Amino acid sequence: MGEAAMKGILAEWAQLSAGTRVEACRRILVKPNFFVLLLSFCLVSTVYASAMNLPGACGSDSVKFNVKTQQNQPAPSPPADGKAQIVFIENENQPIGPFMHATVRFGMDGAWVGADNGNSYFVLSADPGVHHLCANWQSTLGRFKKNVELTSFTAEPGKIYFFSAAVPVESEDVVTFGLTQLNDDEGKYQMTLSKLSTSKLKK
Repeated sequence: MGEAAMKGILAEWAQLSAGTRVEACRRILVKPNFFVLLLSFCLVSTVYASAMNLPGACGSDSVKFNVKTQQNQPAPSPPADGKAQIVFIENENQPIGPFMHATVRFGMDGAWVGADNGNSYFVLSADPGVHHLCANWQSTLGRFKKNVELTSFTAEPGKIYFFSAAVPVESEDVVTFGLTQLNDDEGKYQMTLSKLSTSKLKK
C-alpha cells in the first residue's frame, strides 16, 4: 500500500469516534494478511485520542465543539453598557481537504468560549481589563491539534476587538496557523466575507 493511501486511510480512521474504532478492532477477524494493518489502526486510535497539555489561557483539551454556520446574518449589536466586545474570526484561504474545513476553538482566561469552522466568526461580550486569549485547531490529527496560538490585550468598555485565526493551506502537507489582532477596517471586512458560527459542546 502506498504512503499517500495509508495517510488517507489513517486520516479517515482518526475521524471515527473512539467507540467505533474499538468496536471495529473487536469485530474484524484477525487474519495474517491484515493483522499488522489492523494492529496499527488500533494503536493509532490511542495516539490520536490522547489529550494535550494546553497553555493556561486555553481550556481543557477534552472539550470539543460541534459548529454550525449561517450565511447573511445581520451585524451584531453594539457592546452592552460597561462591556467590551470580541469578534473571533477564522480565515481559511481554501478547504483543508475535500469538503473539509478546520474547526478552531477559542479560549479566554482559561476556558473555551466557542469555536469557528471554515470562514466564520462569533461574538463574545467581555468585561473590561486584561484578557489572555488562545486559539487551537480542534483536530484528531496530532500534527494539526498541536497548533496553538496565544495573545493578550486590554479591553475597554464600549470597544470592539477583532481577532483572526488564519489557516492558510499551502499544499496537501503544508497547512500553517496563526492568531492576530485585526484593526476595525480589517475586522469588519472579514465579517462580511464570513458566516456566523454557533458552537455547542460535544456530548
